[in-house]
Amino acid sequence: MIQRLDHDHVSVHMRAEPEVIYALVVDVTRTPEFSPETVECRWLDGATGPVVGARFKGRNKMPNRPTLSNKPVVTIVDPGRTFAFSRTEPFGGTVEWRYEFAPDANGTTLTESYTVTKPVSRFGWFIIGTLFGRKDRRTDLHNGMVETLERIRQVAERESIDRMRAAAR
Repeated sequence: MIQRLDHDHVSVHMRAEPEVIYALVVDVTRTPEFSPETVECRWLDGATGPVVGARFKGRNKMPNRPTLSNKPVVTIVDPGRTFAFSRTEPFGGTVEWRYEFAPDANGTTLTESYTVTKPVSRFGWFIIGTLFGRKDRRTDLHNGMVETLERIRQVAERESIDRMRAAAR
């Protein structure tokens, strides 16, 4: 069975400045702290931070399988506003992941989204559904975004409070 996967987004309001949240999101080495699927992330090719064209390696866990690696490339770096990267996998198509930051008087709304720019092949769906047991990848990804943003919110709000306390001293 071929699953439908094209795009989705989740937004969460955080009582934190966009700069605080942005620093957490663009530090891909911290992704395993937030994402329920990612177990490792590290910059490649001498990159040490987010710049357009920089690549990083991510390892994701799958049920009853060894981890899978991918090598996304950073496509947008707009501090405090947008961060995006694209990952292409054999048979797995191309997906662009994007984080958008919308500040307001009470904090920032962070939106995480993905857009499939090259569809997953039939063989890719066979691997995802049959070999990896992911029968509803769209729901898996949506739930993962909800969990990721909630974890980022907790850390960002704690770090914002710490910054305010330090500034008051």
